[in-house]
Amino acid sequence: MTLRTGRLRTALTVFAAWSALAGAALTGAAPASGAPSGGAPVFSRIAPGVRYTEFDITAAKGVTHAHVLSVDLANPAVSVDLLTPGVVAARATVSRLADDQGAVAGVNGDFFNISETQHPGVEATGASVGPAVAKGHTLKAAVPDGQRFGPALPPGTSTEDVLGVGTDHRARLDSLALEGTVGTTGATLPLGGLNQYALPVGSVGAFTSDWGQVSRVRAICGTDTDRAAPCSTDTYEVTVRDGRVVSSADTPGSGTIASDTTVLVGREAGAQQLRKLSVGERVVVRHRLVAGASKTPYRFAIGGYPVLRGGQPLAGLDDVTSAVRTAAGIADGGKRLLLLALDGAAEFRTGLTIAEVAGEMRKLGSVDAFSLDGGGSTTLAARELGSATATVRNHPSGGAERPVPNGIGVFSKT
Repeated sequence: MTLRTGRLRTALTVFAAWSALAGAALTGAAPASGAPSGGAPVFSRIAPGVRYTEFDITAAKGVTHAHVLSVDLANPAVSVDLLTPGVVAARATVSRLADDQGAVAGVNGDFFNISETQHPGVEATGASVGPAVAKGHTLKAAVPDGQRFGPALPPGTSTEDVLGVGTDHRARLDSLALEGTVGTTGATLPLGGLNQYALPVGSVGAFTSDWGQVSRVRAICGTDTDRAAPCSTDTYEVTVRDGRVVSSADTPGSGTIASDTTVLVGREAGAQQLRKLSVGERVVVRHRLVAGASKTPYRFAIGGYPVLRGGQPLAGLDDVTSAVRTAAGIADGGKRLLLLALDGAAEFRTGLTIAEVAGEMRKLGSVDAFSLDGGGSTTLAARELGSATATVRNHPSGGAERPVPNGIGVFSKT
């Protein structure tokens, strides 16, 4: 892995000369903090439709350094999709995810279940907080708001908020809510979760082959408003294969789930309903994610939270706490995606507040912007022109890449 320091005064000298010959400057971008003479940042070509730049930002608590990808979604050679280790409850570094999936660039994604200090003996799943869609396939739904990891949500936002790219190749902010049922001989139960590390109190959740091998015990810990609350003692698990109950247990288990199998986990009232099922009984599980705004199906979606809508910062954004951040911005009517990752080197680690992130994304030309996981997770990896592997462009604040459950991958047909 190669870590690039790249300060603005070095990078822009090279990039400016290249830009004069190749026209690499981002057309129509508003001036970014730290750009030369207040001008637009200068981007270098990574691949067709994908460009990269870096520059200093003078923030309230000191100078920080930004790494930015500009992705032209109007270019037919370009696409964006979820970087994923293959299952929900697993983690890998951004550079590895990018190389494994053939991405030319990528950044880290959603906040995730990183630890379980509040529940000794319970395995942390590594699963992400919000909804996730990859290649048009729904991987998971959102945990309850009170069960999320990460900074406090801005007023009016929730764990169901997503950044997505539809089948129309346009990026947009939206929300994705789970809609599902568990149909049994005697009743139809609402489905409260899909491949989630935390289930709503009193609900039934479904786990599929997309979950992975990790224990499902975490799903019955905490409450909708208190992540640290004890694990439920009223639980039940039912395994459904080819549409029929094949086994049951009093506590959630672990291990790989076959493609023809769904494991139902219930807590409290949900557990009481599952206890009524008998081996051999017919069960039909249905689920889908319902968009709050768009009628265009999503090919890709990832969780986080909005910080900018319609060119205006959301009310109540934190303007006190500075940190290393990752964010995504939407410009040109959804035809351009901007991916920002701050540098975690010691000299830049003061970072930005969330309010400052919104402002910087707007300066880059974003009309809408979305905050992703930050701190030690913040990573931007991209190939050098002509290279087959991605290198990390920022300094992760932990000294090395942190394994993450997902990310935003940028793909370009060369």
